[in-house]
Amino acid sequence: MASFRDRFLTPKVARATTSPSAIVAAGAGAAAGILIGLGPLGAVLGAMGAWAVRVLAAVPGDPNRPTVAPRQLAEPWRSLLEGVLQARRRFDDALGSVRPGPLRDRLAELGGRLDVAVAEAGRVATAGNLLQQGRQRIDARAIQAELDAARTYGDVGGNAQVVQALESQLAAASRLDATIQSTWDRMRLLDARIDEAVTRTVELSVTQSDSSELGGLDTEVDSIVGEMESLRQAIEETSAASGPAPGPAAGPGAA
Repeated sequence: MASFRDRFLTPKVARATTSPSAIVAAGAGAAAGILIGLGPLGAVLGAMGAWAVRVLAAVPGDPNRPTVAPRQLAEPWRSLLEGVLQARRRFDDALGSVRPGPLRDRLAELGGRLDVAVAEAGRVATAGNLLQQGRQRIDARAIQAELDAARTYGDVGGNAQVVQALESQLAAASRLDATIQSTWDRMRLLDARIDEAVTRTVELSVTQSDSSELGGLDTEVDSIVGEMESLRQAIEETSAASGPAPGPAAGPGAA
């Protein structure tokens, strides 16, 4: 995750410090301080406060911060993302108890990599949720019934093309089922590995071990990040290729 310092020291923020809007905000803050009866000191504080608010508003957001909230997702993706975010909070709690020094510095760097994994988890959960919504619009039972009926007519009046189209819809549903299940299984494993990495971080925070005793924790987190990025790319490609799901609408329990 990009630190606040890195995001603050950017050309955009530098321009904001002397922008007309920042100067106007400072003047308004000074006037407010005088109007409420705080005198010259209030004017200075009001101007500084208003100017600071304007400048901070120009600080870029963290690109690795998840942009989706779990409540925006349906199950099981909601619970999965909630678990990942909870693990990230546990990491912060553990890091906060580590005294300043090499171990804390290395764990802080590790937290940046973990943020990338969390952001990727949010993207995977979102893509999985979209695939699931698409799958729910395919009523496989209705298609299968229609296919069974079509097969009884034989190869007459273009019926072969009807059968082929219905079989194609069922094949698409099967592919989506396989992709959704595979994504869920891999995400569960990666979620468990994140939990394990955080638990090891908690152990380090308790023992206050030397930074050399990370025991491959940094390698493990890098591996999680790499696999999470790979999974996200794969499911997004599947989502793009699948397009709007065909077939009549169906409820969440449709299969």
